Amino acid sequence: MTEKQPTTTQTGTPVASDEHSLTVGANGSTALHDHYLIEKLASFNRERVPERNPHAKGGGAFGEFVVTEDVSKYTRAAAFQPGAKSETLIRFSSVAGEQGSPDTWRDVRGFSLRFYTTEGNLDIVGNNTPTFFIRDGIKFPDFIHSQKRLGASGLRDADMQWDFWTLSPESAHQVTYLMGDRGLSKSWRHLNGYGSHTYQWINAAGERFWVKYHFISQQGVEHMSPEDAERIAGSDADFYRRDLFDAIDRGEFPSWDVEVQIMPYEEAKTYRFNPFDLTKVWPKADYPRIKVGTFTLNRNPRNFFGEIEQAAFSPGNQVPGTGISPDKMLMARVFSYPDAQRHRIGTNFNQLPVNQPHVAETHNYMHEGNMRFHFNGPEHRTYTPNSYGAAGGPAADPLAGVEARWESDGELTRTAATLRADDDDFGQAGTLYRDVFDAAAKERFHAVLGGQLASITVPRIREQFFQYWTNVDAELGQILRSNAA
Repeated sequence: MTEKQPTTTQTGTPVASDEHSLTVGANGSTALHDHYLIEKLASFNRERVPERNPHAKGGGAFGEFVVTEDVSKYTRAAAFQPGAKSETLIRFSSVAGEQGSPDTWRDVRGFSLRFYTTEGNLDIVGNNTPTFFIRDGIKFPDFIHSQKRLGASGLRDADMQWDFWTLSPESAHQVTYLMGDRGLSKSWRHLNGYGSHTYQWINAAGERFWVKYHFISQQGVEHMSPEDAERIAGSDADFYRRDLFDAIDRGEFPSWDVEVQIMPYEEAKTYRFNPFDLTKVWPKADYPRIKVGTFTLNRNPRNFFGEIEQAAFSPGNQVPGTGISPDKMLMARVFSYPDAQRHRIGTNFNQLPVNQPHVAETHNYMHEGNMRFHFNGPEHRTYTPNSYGAAGGPAADPLAGVEARWESDGELTRTAATLRADDDDFGQAGTLYRDVFDAAAKERFHAVLGGQLASITVPRIREQFFQYWTNVDAELGQILRSNAA
């Protein structure tokens, strides 16, 4: 076999790792000066013009979030105080397909939720699964490339999809979800949403907690058969989009309960799973879900392009009392999402009506740039500090701008996060298969995997496929080999 050439930057410099971002210690903050990470993500964001890459095909609606419980002991965020109401925007999507692709292809469904709060926009950008395929943002362009199209033929290719998945064992949990019933939802109304990442909440006393968001469909979670999905893909490529719009149009407003799992700050240091690993869940037996409130979608967009296609979400859009965590994938997304929007929509994308805060005001020193619409008066200085007093512009307030924080003290390193007692790539995937799927769901799962195997043409990757699922569950691996014989 020919020896592989080393990976390099776009200027020819060899890179140290394709797998790990540069962080402060194994569990610390991602370094902004990780040149290759930034180059890789920025290049990836600019591969497609102008549709999203990924999550191009989608739809959405507006609604209202109402807090029905009291979680003020965990967060000071105004949007989560008892009785608070916030306008909401949601965008559902598919990950891999282009804008014209059928809604009903087997895929993870994006679940991007925005709260227009009195303290600014709060975005929770997740999926209909509580996990993801990878745990470090430096691998994200590679993952999406494996799901998109070959350079020569322009066709999607099962060999490269399964080659990437089987060589990335951390994907097993999410792929088990994808190949199960959640990969084919009955509609956008009949799926749960998840923030997926671990976030931070801070209360009025400054106490910190780790939090996971869950959005539980009041319509129930229902799936579609592969046969129906294939039939509908050929007869109505916009099935999900049409279903949501028509339901709201006739007054059948879908609702989701907003629930959270709360982990005390100190417990995260010794919890048996790495709580910041995006490929893992926190078992509900350890951290039960706590209800916060309910949001209901009750208004269709007045203009799909203006209000849905130009909606620009970012997990970096946090408010006082909320924040991010040392989740390596999340830290990369905080850079990557707004960078993608600057490319896709324009420098001042946040000045579009759908992206402006609808309740809070904006006061800053951002200046000029393409498509600048809002601007400060002539008395407002364009820099800070300045000696012009209140007329010269705003001033930062550390008491108002509460930010998430955590301890980091370590050598800059490229490595996986520190393993915990129960951390492994296949354990939770096996639990999902054995303990969550019932007998009928397992039969459907076997059939889906059989179909996937039939599309793999490279013998080496077929063997990787068998080993991958044997690692998830030994009996499952035997079933797949037996069925393929």
